[in-house]
Amino acid sequence: MTPYENFSFFIWMLVPLGPAVLLGLLGVSGRIRSLWLIFSTAFMIWLIYRPVMSLVQVAGFFLWAYLIVHFFLKFKQSDRGNQAEKLKRVYHLAILVSLLPLVLVKLNPYALALGVWQSPLGFLGISYVTFRTVGTVIEIRDGLIKKVKFLDFLSYVLFFPTLASGPIDRYRRFLGDLEKKLTRKEYTESLAEGIDHIFRGFLYKFVIAYLINKHSLAWLNTVHTWWATVQYMYFYSFYLFFDFAGYSAFAVGVSYILGIRTPENFNKPFIAKNIKDFWNRWHISLSYWFRDYIYMRFVLDSAKKKRFKNKYTTAYVGFLLNMGMMGIWHGTELRYIVYGLYHAALMVGYDWLERKNKTYNFWKKGRVWDGLAIVVTAHFVFFSFLIFSGRLF
Repeated sequence: MTPYENFSFFIWMLVPLGPAVLLGLLGVSGRIRSLWLIFSTAFMIWLIYRPVMSLVQVAGFFLWAYLIVHFFLKFKQSDRGNQAEKLKRVYHLAILVSLLPLVLVKLNPYALALGVWQSPLGFLGISYVTFRTVGTVIEIRDGLIKKVKFLDFLSYVLFFPTLASGPIDRYRRFLGDLEKKLTRKEYTESLAEGIDHIFRGFLYKFVIAYLINKHSLAWLNTVHTWWATVQYMYFYSFYLFFDFAGYSAFAVGVSYILGIRTPENFNKPFIAKNIKDFWNRWHISLSYWFRDYIYMRFVLDSAKKKRFKNKYTTAYVGFLLNMGMMGIWHGTELRYIVYGLYHAALMVGYDWLERKNKTYNFWKKGRVWDGLAIVVTAHFVFFSFLIFSGRLF
C-alpha cells in the first residue's frame, strides 16, 4: 500500500494516530510516547510492505544501516579512531557501504538488461532511508553525534510518515523531538498544525492535482504539437508541485500529530526571484541535504587542497557535482541527468550574472524588477520540469 495514495490508507492510519492523540491530550510523553511511536512504525511498515519479501528487505536494510552506524561510531570512539588516516579510510568505507544498496537498485535495470544480476532490494523509500543513514555517518564523523541507540535509530530511519518520499529529517533534530516532554498545551498546538497540514494535503493532492491531471494532462498526453508541449509544460509544473507538496503536507501533518515536528519541504517555490532562491523553497529537505553534505564539503575540501585556481571555479564545479548527483538520484534515465545538469548550468549562470551586476548594475532593484525576476525564474524552472517529465525525450 502506497502512503497517502488513497483514502483506505488514512483509515488504517487511525490505528496509530488515535492513541497518539489521546496520549498527547493527557499530557503523557517521554518513554511511553517513544514506545508508541515504535509500535506505530512497526504497524504501518507491516501495512505498507505486507508481502513477506518486502518486509524482509526493509528489515534487512535497517539492520545493515544500524550495523554500519554502530561499528563506525565504536571505531571513532576507540583508540584507532584517533588516527586520522585510519579514520578517514573507515569513514569512506562506511559511506560506500551505506550507499551500496541504493546504487544496486539504481543500476538494476541495466544489470537486468545485461543479464548480470537482479537486485534483491528496491523497496519503496530506499533513497530516503539511505540519506538518513549517510547523514548520520557524516555527523558521527564530525563529532556531532556521540551515541546512537537501536530503538531511537529505528524510529528515525523508518519513521513511517516520511518513509516513502520524505521530507528528510536529521537525526539530532528528530531525537530532540522524540525525547522532548510536551505539555498538553504544546501538544494541542502541534495537533492543530498537523490537522491543518492534512487538510492542505487533501486540497493539494486530491483536488487541485487531480483536476489538473484529469482535465489537462490526460488529453495533452495525446497531442504532440509544439503548442501542446508548451501547455503541457505549465500544467505539468503545477501538477508536480501540488501532488508532491500535498504528499509532503500529509507527511508533516501526521508527524506533528505524533509529536515530531518534521521540517517543511515547500515554501512558495514559484515566487522565487532567482534559481538559488528557488532551491531554498523547493524540496527543501533534499536541497539542504545535498548542499550540506555534498556541495559545501566539496568546496571546503577543494579550497583546502587548492584543487582550482580561484574560488569561482571551485563553486561552479561544486554546482555541477551537486546538481548532477541530484539528477542521478532521481534516476539514471537521460531526462534526469539532463535535468540535473540544466539546473547546474542555471546555478552557474545566475552566480556569474549576479557578480557582473555588481559592476554594471544592469538589473535594478524595485517591485517591477522583482516581479520580472519571479516570472523569468519561474519559466526557467517550468522548462526544467518539462525536461524532468520525459516529454522531450
